[in-house]
Amino acid sequence: MLIRRAEVEGRDRDVRIAEGRIKAIAERIAPRAGEATIDAEGGALLPGLHDHHIHLLALAAALESVTCGPPSVVDRTALAIALRFATGQFLRGVGYHESVAGVLDRVELDMLVPDRPARIQHRSGALWMLNSRAIDRLRLDHGTDAPGVERDATGRATGRLFRLDWWLRAQLAPAAPPDLTRVGRLLARAGITGVTDATADTDSRALTLLEAGVASGALPQRLAVMGGAELPPAAYPGVVRAQVKLVLDEGALPGFEALRTAIVLAHAQERGVAIHCVGRAELVLAARALAEAGLRTDDRLEHASIAPPELVELVAKTGALVVTQPHFLEERGDDYLREVEASDLPWLYRGRGWLDAGVRLAGGSDAPFGTPDPWQAIRAAVLRRTRAGAAIGEGEGLSPERALALFLGPLGDPGGLPRRVALGEPADLCLLDRSWRSAREEPSSAYVRATWRAGRLVHES
Repeated sequence: MLIRRAEVEGRDRDVRIAEGRIKAIAERIAPRAGEATIDAEGGALLPGLHDHHIHLLALAAALESVTCGPPSVVDRTALAIALRFATGQFLRGVGYHESVAGVLDRVELDMLVPDRPARIQHRSGALWMLNSRAIDRLRLDHGTDAPGVERDATGRATGRLFRLDWWLRAQLAPAAPPDLTRVGRLLARAGITGVTDATADTDSRALTLLEAGVASGALPQRLAVMGGAELPPAAYPGVVRAQVKLVLDEGALPGFEALRTAIVLAHAQERGVAIHCVGRAELVLAARALAEAGLRTDDRLEHASIAPPELVELVAKTGALVVTQPHFLEERGDDYLREVEASDLPWLYRGRGWLDAGVRLAGGSDAPFGTPDPWQAIRAAVLRRTRAGAAIGEGEGLSPERALALFLGPLGDPGGLPRRVALGEPADLCLLDRSWRSAREEPSSAYVRATWRAGRLVHES
């Protein structure tokens, strides 16, 4: 393939791709007989972006579910309409937040969905809310129980289930394997050629599904997969087993020694750890446990959402990488302004503060719990504005180039040197339409025209 008249690092260049690699870059390259040619028309040619924190199977399920939260559903009336017109015998909703209709439990859901089983996931991903028909289906009032099932004073299930994704999957009748084609195309359309699946409970079955998606071409992206300590190595070439994912929850934090031991055991497998830490207490525990256990270069802190200066300093001393989600400032920022302590607002999803302290920083979407569009995250990292236009921690804003670099690190080295369009590099590329020139400070996936993975055109939009 020959790409003509592309902007490559600020210069007008032609680029030839062959055998999955960039073979030539010059001001002009004569086409070969029969060679596929694309005219970039002055658009920027970039390395394909990498999403360093995503949940692929959950995203596939979410794309087939009812949206129950902002920005498309903002009040109880809109929620009732969305649920009324939803299809399926066991209704599945995602993205709910209390700003829509307050706290949901079986009583509230029975009024919204009285005629069939329904389960709705909170946008945090940590909570499922069920109506009475779903509770009966799972026999939660008839002898079946699990840690994380909330009950009232009489022992009756409230319909609120905390961190029980794995349990729900085991209880519900097996469904057909999720079709990852829509996920692969959605990511390719946004210019993404590599992803790290950061799901904590990925097991051998889920790994097999993801490998099958890569093998079939449904997932054209390069793939690294996290999971528990028991996750086997990937069998399909090009799929890599990544870090052991450890989830910290302020409501049920493990003991320090238990966390340190989990880190040591992961390191003994020649795997790093990726520690989910959102609040202050989680971040302190994670950083101190890493400092005590000893650090591998691939150890990571996921989210690190609230990081005041003293915690940035603590993390910097460990040498750990931070994977952030700046688009939450735009998606959830107006809620943060109401719900987060005013003293913590300047330290939400920091950018410049991490980099100034020498902490490696990379970006991920956390989709489906955040948008899978990396350009929205890049915009938010620069502007740090809520949907309503309020600023949060403006001093943490990054330059457009540095925000883009959050998604240019290799899968095996997020936050490392940004990949480049250079001779010999893999032909994992995305092309921005020339209209991006008028929107450098507010990029959007609308400007992505095409994405290549190993020299093959996988999507055009």
